[in-house]
Amino acid sequence: MKSRKTLGIQFVGRHSKADPKILQLFLRLTVDGRRSEFSMKKSIPKHSWNSAKGTVKGTSLESQRINDALEEIKSFVISKYHEMMVRDLPFTVEDLKSAVLGIEEEDFSLRELIDYHQEMMESTLKPGTLKNYETTKKYVLEYLEKSLRKKDISFRLVDYKFIMGFENFLRRHQPTDHQRPLQHNGILKHMERLKKILNLAVKMDLLEKNPFEKYQFKFKRYERDFLDGDELKKLEEKEFANQRLDLVRDLFVFSCYTGLAYIDVASLNKDCLVKSEGDYWLYTERIKTNTPVKIPVLPKALDLIEKYSDHPRASSKGLLLPVLSNQKLNSYLKEIADVCEIDKNLSFHVARHTFATTVTLKNGVPMETVSKLLGHNKLSTTQIYARVVEAKVKEDMGKLKERLSMKGRKM
Repeated sequence: MKSRKTLGIQFVGRHSKADPKILQLFLRLTVDGRRSEFSMKKSIPKHSWNSAKGTVKGTSLESQRINDALEEIKSFVISKYHEMMVRDLPFTVEDLKSAVLGIEEEDFSLRELIDYHQEMMESTLKPGTLKNYETTKKYVLEYLEKSLRKKDISFRLVDYKFIMGFENFLRRHQPTDHQRPLQHNGILKHMERLKKILNLAVKMDLLEKNPFEKYQFKFKRYERDFLDGDELKKLEEKEFANQRLDLVRDLFVFSCYTGLAYIDVASLNKDCLVKSEGDYWLYTERIKTNTPVKIPVLPKALDLIEKYSDHPRASSKGLLLPVLSNQKLNSYLKEIADVCEIDKNLSFHVARHTFATTVTLKNGVPMETVSKLLGHNKLSTTQIYARVVEAKVKEDMGKLKERLSMKGRKM
């Protein structure tokens, strides 16, 4: 038999969120210095708990009944511990916890819970979002195998320690292919998805509470790249001998004057273009959020619609514009940035930010209007561009100072 492992068994009382005078009882297991605990699903008055002994005070029949139950649980834990020792196989405190809880093979494993979530959400989530959940699943399984030396575990064994271990794994993860290492916000997105998967187990009454309750999501706010007026003009006026680059530039500029994301531009059909009281509008819906948007078509955007009105690729599919894949567009945009000597990481989404900043906010369009044009559900989402508004206010106040100064001189 292998060397004997140390075992600790302790009953702990924790304050109830609903009533500070009530304690929730937890069983804390310790094996070789590593802890794990779970709720006993039993509450008692705070004044009746002896925290030093881990028992209920008093000699009443109810106190005796609870203490007898705790003693039986303790004996059961010890018996499971000895069973695992007799097998002479390595085990952890999580394995003991699983044995005590009586988690059987037919219970959901973590992998099965993720797959079940995917199945339930398939008709609700967008394909891109489902793909992101698959990526999160890949990282979870990789964490299990590389850090915990397991192929799978019961989802009930996902606790705060597991969560912090998973986050640390993501931060230290080194890709083996062309991908870039995960950044802070990207890591938190994976943590968010895992939280939502465990929320499903809570809603199904398979889990009493989500272990993410104490986890704090602190996303970093990054400066969004956008083209200023000079850069946008340089891009618009550049002549390309290559038709493919010319098309990519035009699609990018179209987004700069409509604020539409790639997926929304790609889905625009001829029915989306509507003439109302002499003006053209785009009536569409943001695919990401299912938010309807009505966008007035600015002259430069209308010129591009007319330019490609007879393009065979667009006409054959009833689309307003011929589009390439997002991956190809972004690849060509890097080339265009080099040719135009624009020292920014040009991607199609930069066009949407350019619309929000250079085309609208810097020209005095109120933020509430910009928010509606972008299809944002919350104004706070649009307020990431507040620095542009501040710059505009500073510029306008500077002009006001000059005018007031001129008036003062005349007087």
